[in-house]
Amino acid sequence: MPKQNNQKSKLLYLMKLFHEETDEEHPITMQGIIAKLETLGIPANRKTIYSDIEELNHFGIDIISYRKNGNFYYYQSNRDFQLAEIKLLVDTVQSAKFITNKKSNELIKKLETLTSKYQAKQLNREVFISGRIKTMNESIYYNVDKIHQAMQNNQQITFQYVKWTLKKTMEVKRNGKYYKVSPWALNWDDENYYLVAYDSVEQKIKHFRVDKMLKINPVDEKREGKEAFKNRPMPNYTKTLFGMFSGEETAVTLLAKNESVGIILDRFGKDILIIPHDEEHFKTTVKVALSDQFIGWVIALSSQIQVVEPIELVQDIHKQLKKIIKMYQ
Repeated sequence: MPKQNNQKSKLLYLMKLFHEETDEEHPITMQGIIAKLETLGIPANRKTIYSDIEELNHFGIDIISYRKNGNFYYYQSNRDFQLAEIKLLVDTVQSAKFITNKKSNELIKKLETLTSKYQAKQLNREVFISGRIKTMNESIYYNVDKIHQAMQNNQQITFQYVKWTLKKTMEVKRNGKYYKVSPWALNWDDENYYLVAYDSVEQKIKHFRVDKMLKINPVDEKREGKEAFKNRPMPNYTKTLFGMFSGEETAVTLLAKNESVGIILDRFGKDILIIPHDEEHFKTTVKVALSDQFIGWVIALSSQIQVVEPIELVQDIHKQLKKIIKMYQ
């Protein structure tokens, strides 16, 4: 901080001092406050500091004082976020696959400024808990912003879409040909960001991983596909998807063991109807976008959950199981 020989900025530096260098476990004495200000070239005394602390309290910054062993101690009590809340945000940022390592570290550094430097050290420890796989597309932040702007302006967008190669490099799909869609929502699924959009050419809803989208640009054409979402609100629509793979939305009746009710409710929500079947089982009917991913989910839970209707889906699962058995013979 630059040295100053005036009082105009003293309150600002005091506010910064209490915010960055004090908390309940790390209070500062009156002598410490005066010494800190003097290093900044700001002379101070007890009387003026008392007045300044009273002004800060009046402003809404809660400065707590108490006496111990003949000394008065001071620290900032109220903060916009509690330490536990910041830790939760740090863990979310660190675990999100769609945020690059570089951007994760930048965000966490900013989160550290919400608390004292002592509590910030606990956040540093949180950063190195896991080495989760992260995206490498640094432009995802700008992608999200451009998509939001297009939705707010009711515009379509164009973009290129990339995929992985066996050489572990990214290459554009369709030989670089641009996609043109109407963006309707952004959905976070399995720690990835997905765009939910309507393709007017194919007249269907599609999903795109935002971190795999390049060169997003708005188009001076109004969005289309509103009717496709009219009878299925976005929260209900995304709940029917498995791994953001779309398919024909169908009512599926499940027969499940009673102990698996938590799995069903976690997946489909608490609004579904649970009907007792016998002492050990219950039935429920849910809306599902049929896909291989849903069938895989059912097969993985086959010891607890069974599809009983529609019969066409039961037959599809039977075919899938026969393919798997043949593959491993």
